[in-house]
Amino acid sequence: MKGDMEMHTAGSLKGGQLVWALAKVKESFDLFGGDTVESYLLFSNPHKYGFSIDVRFTPIRVVCNNTLSLSLEGKTDRSVKVGHRTEFNANEVKKALGIASAKLHEYKDMAEFLGSKRYNIDALVEYYNTVFPRTADKRVQNQDLSVETLSKNAKAAFDAIEQQPGAKYAEGSWWQAFNSVTYVTDHLQGRNADNRLYSSWFGGNQVRKRDALKTALAFAEKV
Repeated sequence: MKGDMEMHTAGSLKGGQLVWALAKVKESFDLFGGDTVESYLLFSNPHKYGFSIDVRFTPIRVVCNNTLSLSLEGKTDRSVKVGHRTEFNANEVKKALGIASAKLHEYKDMAEFLGSKRYNIDALVEYYNTVFPRTADKRVQNQDLSVETLSKNAKAAFDAIEQQPGAKYAEGSWWQAFNSVTYVTDHLQGRNADNRLYSSWFGGNQVRKRDALKTALAFAEKV
């Protein structure tokens, strides 16, 4: 198993309350002539009684370092978790690697599908408004939906779609639309780097990115 995974980086968040480690899995795929996605396992250990070590599959788009953390759910529909009093042994790691490998292939299929479907501007604006709804912005609530009336974060994603790193790959596709959302959540939002990372991996933006992928697939299926 040593050859299948290697530790990449580690750190802590929330003043040391959450310790994390990112391990690189020896699998990756290339899309659209050079858009590389690598596979990682994200281990997190919250220093709270009753909480378990959590392991998630985390594909990372190399060109822009965008991430998407997904629970390692198998046929039992449970994440790979280990209690604090239980040694994280080889069997658990092997199980996590097996599920991560299957999920990487699923993610590749989704990415290729998104890259094969082109958006139009009206659908793109609707997509951004679904991901970053403008309901909290009283200035535009009663106006017709358009680029100009999008919420701040939705407008940031719209502006990033042709400027983000890797914009040349599958240009004009729903793959780029999805990645413009992950670019905003991973690199533009948050008061500081720690808050941004926590939200991106464990907080609200982790959920937002997961939902953004599902929403992008739904929009692409209509094309």
